[in-house]
Amino acid sequence: MKREIISTDQAPQAIGTYSQAVKIGNTVYLSGQIPLVPETMEMVEGNMEVQIRRVFDNLQAVAQAAGGSLADVAKLNVFLTDLSHFPLVSEVMADYFKQPFPARAAIGVAALPRDAGVEMDAILELEE
Repeated sequence: MKREIISTDQAPQAIGTYSQAVKIGNTVYLSGQIPLVPETMEMVEGNMEVQIRRVFDNLQAVAQAAGGSLADVAKLNVFLTDLSHFPLVSEVMADYFKQPFPARAAIGVAALPRDAGVEMDAILELEE
């Protein structure tokens, strides 16, 4: 199947050797997003809720560039440097996702790029 590289200036540009997303058929693999502000490529200022919202906004922008939305997310992976923020992720997630919710994993990690407290990636399944 043909691979299509997805890119948008509405989300942070890749800061390494990766693409914002890759579309193969109807499946879109979104790379991990941290709470970077697209326009400045700096970390968003604010508490953990602000950081989580920025990550969801970044994922949403890439999903839209791929022709979808967060409603098309089949699998979401959440990486946290402090798992005590997991309930906050669920609370904020309810503002971005409606039932049926995607499959999800939450993983505690020692560190993330740019000292972020949260990173998320996703897999979308688009309508044919």
